Amino acid sequence: LAIVPQLTELCLQHIIHNFEENPIIDRLLPEHQRKVLDKLSTGLPLTVTANLIHDEDYWKRCCTQRWKVCVVSNYGNSWKRMFFERHLENILKCFIPNVTDPNQVLELIPLCKEYIWRLEIDQFLPPLMLDQKEEEEDFDDSGSDFELNEVSMHHYDLGPLITALPHLEELNLTYGVKDCGMNFEWNLFNFTYQDCSNLAVALKKCHNLKVFKLTRSKVDDDRARLLIRNLLDHPSLMELNLSHNLIGDKGARAVGKLINHSKLEILDLCNNQIRHPGAQAIAQALANNSTLTSLNLRLNCVEDEGGQAIGRALLTNTTLKSIHLGSNELSEPTATLFCQVLAQNSTLTSINFSCNHIGLDGGKQLLEGLMDNKILTEFDLRLAEVGQESEYLINQILWANQERARLKSLQYPSAKPL
Repeated sequence: LAIVPQLTELCLQHIIHNFEENPIIDRLLPEHQRKVLDKLSTGLPLTVTANLIHDEDYWKRCCTQRWKVCVVSNYGNSWKRMFFERHLENILKCFIPNVTDPNQVLELIPLCKEYIWRLEIDQFLPPLMLDQKEEEEDFDDSGSDFELNEVSMHHYDLGPLITALPHLEELNLTYGVKDCGMNFEWNLFNFTYQDCSNLAVALKKCHNLKVFKLTRSKVDDDRARLLIRNLLDHPSLMELNLSHNLIGDKGARAVGKLINHSKLEILDLCNNQIRHPGAQAIAQALANNSTLTSLNLRLNCVEDEGGQAIGRALLTNTTLKSIHLGSNELSEPTATLFCQVLAQNSTLTSINFSCNHIGLDGGKQLLEGLMDNKILTEFDLRLAEVGQESEYLINQILWANQERARLKSLQYPSAKPL
């Protein structure tokens, strides 16, 4: 004979099946809450579950059923945070201006705003061009045609969203389209001036933002200056990444101004178009700066004029710990000046000169500067043509410094390692 279920079980089953209409989880005993949460559907509307259910096991089920890879440690070990950050990111990546209803995002804000700390959006879809004129197909890649098309290619304005997220600390953006396939067009990767203006205004209002990354988005001097103008004296920004863009000397001058009008600790300008005038502007700011600890100028073209300017700045700077000058057309004159830097600077722990033309004499200069240096633990000279002997002796000094740093960290475990 079939066993008749207990009345308690029947009641709990009824609550589970009718939870969307009558979510009374708070009125249940703890042991009954557990049974209900374990059997609740992960497909319930967020308007019901977002602010009512805080059980991590429930949100773990929501995440693992939706995504194959779930690394909760990347989200502060919070499954609920992971769900809402990734859910919002997916909506934004698929948002099509003039097609997707903006309320789809705006209505989500009250439900997710307490759980969003970081957003990483690597795609922004442009509007659909439903009524394209035939003559547009004949446009070439000239600047005038580019400007004509730009007017109708604005992307989703993040302003109303990110200014309404009180805990947002990191924003990582790339304006482009992934997997466009045979539908490739250059304007799919267009970060318009209006996009930049909207983003700049929003960033100024994000007072808790600590990390801002805008990469691979064709950010030129004008757009960089507009963004930086709104980041001056930002109360909390600590890391800025504008790598893989089109920033030149004018943009670099604006960056130099930002360095001393912010609390920046990490600055990444890798793979831009900065030459020696821009590097000199950054160096001038660096000489008087007391917050920046890491500077990446890899894959620019600062040449010896820029490299020497940065070297002179490092003779007085006492906070920078890491500098990357790889692939910058540097040669022996820069190495000669860095010989003094290595002998005098007591804070640099990492230097990268890879893929430059330092040469044999330059390598000997660097080796001479390192003779009495007890701080530097990383010095990348790959493809710098310094010669095997100099490179070997430099590595011997580095190994001794690394061992010294290791022993110091063991002796003073509470102190931060160099």
